[in-house]
Amino acid sequence: MLADIKRYKLTYAIIGLNLLVYVFSAFFSQSFIDMDLKILVDMGALYGPYTVQQEQWWRLGTAMFLHSGMTHLLMNMFSLYLIGRSAEMYFDMKSYISIYLFSGLIGGLVSLYVHPASVGVGASGAIFGIFGALAGFFLAHKEHMETHTKAFMKDFSIIIGINLVIGFSIESVDVSAHIGGLVIGLVGGFLLSKNIKFLTLYNSAMLLLGLVLATYLFTQYAQVTF
Repeated sequence: MLADIKRYKLTYAIIGLNLLVYVFSAFFSQSFIDMDLKILVDMGALYGPYTVQQEQWWRLGTAMFLHSGMTHLLMNMFSLYLIGRSAEMYFDMKSYISIYLFSGLIGGLVSLYVHPASVGVGASGAIFGIFGALAGFFLAHKEHMETHTKAFMKDFSIIIGINLVIGFSIESVDVSAHIGGLVIGLVGGFLLSKNIKFLTLYNSAMLLLGLVLATYLFTQYAQVTF
């Protein structure tokens, strides 16, 4: 087990951070099963009027490490456990971190557009980004990856099934964030598997996209009465 942790240290570190944040949210919510919605908002959940109208953009980052309850947390961490370790075999640490963070951040912006007045939390957008990155890697090297396709599709089926359950059973989970994260991860995975030198280009493009989306959201929210 220790060797496994050392080999996939980034995935386990992210899982550990999510678990730690959950312990704090559970303590303040006085429950380990379901989190208090107000506590989640106070801790940094996505909420359009605060995130956009009050320009609390830091919520895009904090919301990625918050979960609405034990089921939500366990399903997301199991998905990350499955897909994250595979990603660490194909991507270096900088690429993994960039894809994970930008998938979560852009996914959060997409969520704010689709659901301007809802409270959103969860690592799903970022996790789907890692999944998308693997899909991009296989797409870029499809002529050499035939032996890994079945295993990848098996993980794909499990993760899609898990997130369908999450999406239909947990109100604060937004499928639009999954789609946004998946696309961002797919682009990143394809580019960075072609050439690691594209990392600066990818990071710059994602920052620019994030700024454009944030500016557009601010304009749109200015016309909305909550």
